Amino acid sequence: MSSPGQTPRRTPLHAVHESLGATFTEFAGWQMPVRYSSDTAEHNAVRSSAGLFDLTHMGEILISGPQAAEALDYALVANASAITPGRARYTMICDETGGVLDDLIVYRLADQEFLVVANAANAAVVSAELAERVSDFDAKHSDVSDDYALIAVQGPNAVAILAPLTDTDLSTVKYYAGYPATVAGKDVLLARTGYTGEDGFELFTAPGDAEAVWQALTESGAGHDLQPAGLSCRDTLRLEAGMPLYGNELSAELTPYHANLGRVVKLDKDADFVGRSALAAVAEKPTERTLVGLSTDQRRAPRHGYRVLDADGAEVGEVTSGAPSPTLGHPIGMAYVDREHSEPGTALQVDIRGRNVAVQVVELPFYRRNA
Repeated sequence: MSSPGQTPRRTPLHAVHESLGATFTEFAGWQMPVRYSSDTAEHNAVRSSAGLFDLTHMGEILISGPQAAEALDYALVANASAITPGRARYTMICDETGGVLDDLIVYRLADQEFLVVANAANAAVVSAELAERVSDFDAKHSDVSDDYALIAVQGPNAVAILAPLTDTDLSTVKYYAGYPATVAGKDVLLARTGYTGEDGFELFTAPGDAEAVWQALTESGAGHDLQPAGLSCRDTLRLEAGMPLYGNELSAELTPYHANLGRVVKLDKDADFVGRSALAAVAEKPTERTLVGLSTDQRRAPRHGYRVLDADGAEVGEVTSGAPSPTLGHPIGMAYVDREHSEPGTALQVDIRGRNVAVQVVELPFYRRNA
């Protein structure tokens, strides 16, 4: 949310969203499109054809200099030194107790240059933390969030839509790659990443180029059922894909191991890093609660904060995210539950407004796209 009396920021595409009839919501100090037509229609478009997202609210921090890699090795749980130029990595920034301050994507743009992309709600915290953590290294911190607009095209038709607009051979662009390219005659950082569970691309553009790139993608996508897509369907898409959301599945009170994401913590890297001792201790002993998927054939969906109960009605966990799944046709959710109740197939209940609704523990993710 923006501060009291402060007007929410608008992205360079705000006028375009208005012309498309978007419904807006305030999110992390920005006025963002939540939907254009319907949540379900936009969700289904991403799964069956393609959706076009404005993600300019995300934060970007540039770390550069002779010791940029070493600085990020210390600042993050990832082994940044092992990222080769042109590639990217999903990682986290943790505090001294191992609690997650944010989950991030780090792009290595060049040997001495990294772009760290943070969630909108945490961008200021991440930028301040990185500034402090790299200060003892021969590395420069620059918050470059205002230098970028961010557009994502996601879905099975993403390649067909983007290919006519760039000279880049998209068949050579690997998943979690990112490097300079030209799209619709505009210079961009072209990344093959996303938060939907589908193939797709994220295009970092200059703010002044965002509208031209958006319109070019819209025109190219006209024959491929491309639809503009808002934040609401982005949430159900990431939920089906089992992807965590900060403030729901991730927080400063939880470590990556709680969310079954211990793989991102590189305890074997040579460098010391913030939170290493605490995370090493957690790695040695399983957490009391762990993240699971929940599925139900009932009409009501589990929602964030709802209590998870065992067969006898005793509380054994809490729902972190939940919604009806447009793809699967029934409600789903994620929850932290006691480990003894975390095996797939376990029958549990969720207290939904005073009514106990039967759910079953299932493996994550709920949805995997066809290769």
